[in-house]
Amino acid sequence: MKYLEDMVVGTKASFGSYEVTREEVIDFASKYDPQPFHLDDEAAAQTHFGRISASGWHTCAMTMRMMVENLKDQKHAGLGSPGVDGIRWLKPVYPGDTLRVETVLQDIRPSRSRPEMGSIHSDVTVFNQKDEPVMTWKSVGLMRTRPKG
Repeated sequence: MKYLEDMVVGTKASFGSYEVTREEVIDFASKYDPQPFHLDDEAAAQTHFGRISASGWHTCAMTMRMMVENLKDQKHAGLGSPGVDGIRWLKPVYPGDTLRVETVLQDIRPSRSRPEMGSIHSDVTVFNQKDEPVMTWKSVGLMRTRPKG
């Protein structure tokens, strides 16, 4: 089991492979972000996107899926997350793109008020198949500290 004390600032990880499908882009947008350029070819062609693109929120969800898949085979004492900061959608994500994730651990903070836990702060970058960054965010994760005794 990896605890807060086992984490090392500067640790880099690269993982995931998520193929974006047209059906999924339209389904997600229909439910959660029904803007025309996520749903309709003609409407999308009239925008700077040029064609149907994934919602930024869909890109966040696909990224979360890759992060969870990456962690499920590892034994981490994770406690969830209080949120993310600074989401930036840098390039459109299109059906047919394949996404992957890179993280860099930037900071580790033991809790002052809850000695059984702390937080880790990472920079997250999502790339497409051309190795172009399409999204960034700053992740905050909560982790248990090593049990005493």
